[in-house]
Amino acid sequence: MFIPPHYRAPDSSWMVDLIRDNPLALAMSNGGPGDGPFATHLPVIPDPRSPGGWPDDLAGATLVGHLNRANPHWNALATTDVMLLAFTGPHAYVSPTVYEVTPAAPTWNFTSVHVRGSVEPIDSTEETLDVVRATAQAFEGRFGAGWDQSESVEYFRKIVPGVGAFRITVTGAEGMFKLSQEQPAEVRERVQQSFAARECGRHRATAELMSRLPPTTV
Repeated sequence: MFIPPHYRAPDSSWMVDLIRDNPLALAMSNGGPGDGPFATHLPVIPDPRSPGGWPDDLAGATLVGHLNRANPHWNALATTDVMLLAFTGPHAYVSPTVYEVTPAAPTWNFTSVHVRGSVEPIDSTEETLDVVRATAQAFEGRFGAGWDQSESVEYFRKIVPGVGAFRITVTGAEGMFKLSQEQPAEVRERVQQSFAARECGRHRATAELMSRLPPTTV
Protein backbone atom coordinates (compact mmCIF):
# COMPACT_ATOMS: atom_id res chain seq x y z
CA MET A 1 0.00 0.00 0.00
CA PHE A 2 1.40 3.37 -1.01
CA ILE A 3 1.24 5.74 1.98
CA PRO A 4 2.41 9.37 1.72
CA PRO A 5 4.32 10.22 4.93
CA HIS A 6 1.67 12.59 6.32
CA TYR A 7 -1.02 9.88 6.04
CA ARG A 8 0.80 7.23 8.08
CA ALA A 9 -0.75 5.98 11.32
CA PRO A 10 0.44 8.16 14.24
CA ASP A 11 1.25 4.95 16.15
CA SER A 12 0.33 1.24 16.13
CA SER A 13 -2.61 1.75 18.49
CA TRP A 14 -4.50 3.46 15.64
CA MET A 15 -4.19 0.32 13.52
CA VAL A 16 -5.21 -1.98 16.38
CA ASP A 17 -8.27 0.15 17.15
CA LEU A 18 -9.32 0.20 13.48
CA ILE A 19 -9.11 -3.60 13.20
CA ARG A 20 -10.96 -4.17 16.49
CA ASP A 21 -13.77 -1.87 15.41
CA ASN A 22 -13.84 -3.09 11.77
CA PRO A 23 -12.88 -6.80 11.93
CA LEU A 24 -14.32 -7.83 8.56
CA ALA A 25 -11.20 -8.22 6.42
CA LEU A 26 -10.72 -8.72 2.71
CA ALA A 27 -8.38 -11.74 2.74
CA MET A 28 -6.21 -12.02 -0.38
CA SER A 29 -3.77 -14.69 -1.49
CA ASN A 30 -2.41 -16.22 -4.67
CA GLY A 31 -3.68 -19.47 -6.11
CA GLY A 32 -1.81 -22.21 -7.87
CA PRO A 33 -0.50 -22.10 -11.47
CA GLY A 34 -3.14 -20.71 -13.80
CA ASP A 35 -5.23 -19.27 -11.00
CA GLY A 36 -5.67 -15.59 -10.36
CA PRO A 37 -5.49 -14.10 -6.88
CA PHE A 38 -8.28 -15.08 -4.48
CA ALA A 39 -10.13 -12.56 -2.30
CA THR A 40 -12.71 -13.34 0.39
CA HIS A 41 -14.41 -11.11 2.94
CA LEU A 42 -14.24 -12.77 6.36
CA PRO A 43 -14.05 -11.86 10.06
CA VAL A 44 -10.73 -12.02 11.90
CA ILE A 45 -9.92 -12.17 15.63
CA PRO A 46 -6.78 -12.66 17.74
CA ASP A 47 -5.80 -16.31 18.16
CA PRO A 48 -7.73 -17.57 21.23
CA ARG A 49 -4.64 -19.59 22.18
CA SER A 50 -2.82 -16.29 22.77
CA PRO A 51 -4.17 -14.57 25.89
CA GLY A 52 -4.53 -10.82 26.11
CA GLY A 53 -6.50 -10.03 22.95
CA TRP A 54 -5.09 -7.55 20.47
CA PRO A 55 -1.39 -6.81 21.00
CA ASP A 56 -0.11 -3.24 21.01
CA ASP A 57 2.28 -4.12 18.21
CA LEU A 58 0.68 -6.15 15.42
CA ALA A 59 4.01 -7.53 14.17
CA GLY A 60 4.35 -11.08 15.49
CA ALA A 61 0.68 -11.32 16.47
CA THR A 62 -1.32 -14.41 15.60
CA LEU A 63 -4.81 -14.02 14.12
CA VAL A 64 -7.44 -16.56 13.10
CA GLY A 65 -10.28 -16.52 10.60
CA HIS A 66 -12.57 -18.93 8.81
CA LEU A 67 -14.39 -19.36 5.51
CA ASN A 68 -16.58 -21.84 3.70
CA ARG A 69 -14.69 -24.97 2.62
CA ALA A 70 -16.67 -24.90 -0.63
CA ASN A 71 -14.95 -21.62 -1.46
CA PRO A 72 -12.06 -22.32 -3.90
CA HIS A 73 -10.01 -19.90 -1.81
CA TRP A 74 -9.86 -22.54 0.94
CA ASN A 75 -8.11 -25.07 -1.29
CA ALA A 76 -5.78 -22.34 -2.55
CA LEU A 77 -4.46 -21.80 0.99
CA ALA A 78 -2.62 -25.10 0.65
CA THR A 79 -0.59 -23.70 -2.26
CA THR A 80 0.53 -20.41 -0.71
CA ASP A 81 2.22 -19.29 2.47
CA VAL A 82 1.36 -15.58 2.39
CA MET A 83 -1.93 -13.79 3.01
CA LEU A 84 -2.85 -10.11 2.95
CA LEU A 85 -5.72 -8.87 5.11
CA ALA A 86 -7.18 -5.46 4.22
CA PHE A 87 -9.35 -3.73 6.82
CA THR A 88 -11.38 -0.61 5.99
CA GLY A 89 -12.33 1.91 8.65
CA PRO A 90 -14.36 5.14 8.62
CA HIS A 91 -14.40 7.05 5.33
CA ALA A 92 -16.32 9.88 3.68
CA TYR A 93 -16.43 12.06 0.57
CA VAL A 94 -15.09 15.60 0.90
CA SER A 95 -16.87 18.19 -1.23
CA PRO A 96 -14.81 21.23 -2.31
CA THR A 97 -17.62 23.43 -1.01
CA VAL A 98 -16.47 22.61 2.54
CA TYR A 99 -13.03 24.11 1.92
CA GLU A 100 -14.48 27.57 1.23
CA VAL A 101 -11.45 28.31 -0.96
CA THR A 102 -10.87 28.36 -4.74
CA PRO A 103 -9.42 26.58 -6.61
CA ALA A 104 -10.14 23.26 -4.90
CA ALA A 105 -10.68 19.63 -5.79
CA PRO A 106 -12.89 16.93 -4.27
CA THR A 107 -11.33 14.00 -2.45
CA TRP A 108 -12.20 11.07 -0.22
CA ASN A 109 -11.00 10.78 3.35
CA PHE A 110 -10.50 7.16 4.35
CA THR A 111 -8.77 4.85 6.79
CA SER A 112 -7.33 1.43 6.05
CA VAL A 113 -4.94 -1.13 7.53
CA HIS A 114 -3.14 -3.84 5.58
CA VAL A 115 -1.84 -6.84 7.51
CA ARG A 116 0.52 -9.32 5.87
CA GLY A 117 1.54 -12.67 7.30
CA SER A 118 2.22 -16.35 6.87
CA VAL A 119 -0.94 -18.44 6.68
CA GLU A 120 -1.51 -21.94 8.05
CA PRO A 121 -4.74 -23.88 7.34
CA ILE A 122 -6.16 -25.56 10.45
CA ASP A 123 -6.93 -29.25 9.89
CA SER A 124 -8.27 -30.23 13.32
CA THR A 125 -12.07 -30.29 13.61
CA GLU A 126 -11.93 -29.43 17.31
CA GLU A 127 -9.56 -26.54 16.71
CA THR A 128 -11.79 -25.27 13.90
CA LEU A 129 -14.72 -25.45 16.30
CA ASP A 130 -12.69 -23.44 18.81
CA VAL A 131 -12.11 -20.75 16.17
CA VAL A 132 -15.82 -20.58 15.31
CA ARG A 133 -16.85 -20.39 18.97
CA ALA A 134 -14.19 -17.82 19.84
CA THR A 135 -15.20 -15.68 16.86
CA ALA A 136 -18.87 -15.74 17.88
CA GLN A 137 -17.97 -14.95 21.48
CA ALA A 138 -15.68 -12.07 20.53
CA PHE A 139 -18.21 -10.37 18.26
CA GLU A 140 -21.19 -10.98 20.52
CA GLY A 141 -19.25 -9.31 23.31
CA ARG A 142 -18.42 -6.24 21.21
CA PHE A 143 -21.37 -5.90 18.86
CA GLY A 144 -24.12 -8.25 20.07
CA ALA A 145 -26.84 -8.28 22.72
CA GLY A 146 -25.65 -10.94 25.16
CA TRP A 147 -26.47 -14.08 23.16
CA ASP A 148 -25.51 -17.29 25.02
CA GLN A 149 -24.01 -19.78 22.59
CA SER A 150 -24.02 -22.72 25.02
CA GLU A 151 -27.27 -24.15 23.63
CA SER A 152 -25.95 -23.91 20.06
CA VAL A 153 -22.64 -25.78 20.47
CA GLU A 154 -24.06 -29.02 19.07
CA TYR A 155 -25.35 -27.08 16.07
CA PHE A 156 -21.87 -25.66 15.63
CA ARG A 157 -20.51 -29.21 15.62
CA LYS A 158 -22.90 -30.14 12.80
CA ILE A 159 -21.85 -27.28 10.54
CA VAL A 160 -18.14 -27.10 11.36
CA PRO A 161 -17.13 -29.82 8.80
CA GLY A 162 -18.00 -27.25 6.14
CA VAL A 163 -15.82 -24.58 7.74
CA GLY A 164 -12.17 -23.97 6.87
CA ALA A 165 -10.25 -22.17 9.60
CA PHE A 166 -6.77 -20.72 9.30
CA ARG A 167 -4.13 -19.05 11.40
CA ILE A 168 -2.00 -16.13 10.21
CA THR A 169 1.21 -15.00 11.88
CA VAL A 170 1.65 -11.31 11.20
CA THR A 171 4.94 -10.32 9.59
CA GLY A 172 4.03 -6.69 8.93
CA ALA A 173 1.24 -4.14 9.15
CA GLU A 174 0.76 -0.63 7.81
CA GLY A 175 -2.07 1.84 8.12
CA MET A 176 -3.21 4.76 5.99
CA PHE A 177 -5.25 7.45 7.72
CA LYS A 178 -6.05 10.01 5.03
CA LEU A 179 -7.84 12.68 7.07
CA SER A 180 -7.06 16.02 5.42
CA GLN A 181 -3.63 16.30 7.09
CA GLU A 182 -2.33 18.12 4.01
CA GLN A 183 -4.81 20.95 4.51
CA PRO A 184 -4.34 24.11 6.62
CA ALA A 185 -5.73 23.83 10.14
CA GLU A 186 -8.81 25.95 9.45
CA VAL A 187 -9.74 23.91 6.36
CA ARG A 188 -9.27 20.61 8.15
CA GLU A 189 -11.46 21.89 10.99
CA ARG A 190 -14.22 22.76 8.54
CA VAL A 191 -14.05 19.27 7.03
CA GLN A 192 -14.20 17.70 10.48
CA GLN A 193 -17.14 19.84 11.54
CA SER A 194 -19.03 19.05 8.34
CA PHE A 195 -18.64 15.33 9.00
CA ALA A 196 -19.60 15.65 12.67
CA ALA A 197 -22.84 17.44 11.71
CA ARG A 198 -24.02 14.58 9.50
CA GLU A 199 -26.49 11.97 10.73
CA CYS A 200 -24.50 9.19 9.06
CA GLY A 201 -22.47 7.22 11.60
CA ARG A 202 -19.66 6.69 9.10
CA HIS A 203 -19.19 10.45 8.72
CA ARG A 204 -19.25 10.95 12.47
CA ALA A 205 -16.69 8.21 13.01
CA THR A 206 -14.43 9.89 10.45
CA ALA A 207 -14.84 13.20 12.28
CA GLU A 208 -13.92 11.54 15.59
CA LEU A 209 -10.70 10.19 14.11
CA MET A 210 -9.86 13.61 12.70
CA SER A 211 -10.27 15.10 16.18
CA ARG A 212 -7.58 12.72 17.47
CA LEU A 213 -4.97 13.84 14.95
CA PRO A 214 -2.05 15.98 16.12
CA PRO A 215 -2.10 19.62 14.94
CA THR A 216 -1.44 20.07 11.23
CA THR A 217 1.99 21.31 10.16
CA VAL A 218 0.76 22.79 6.85
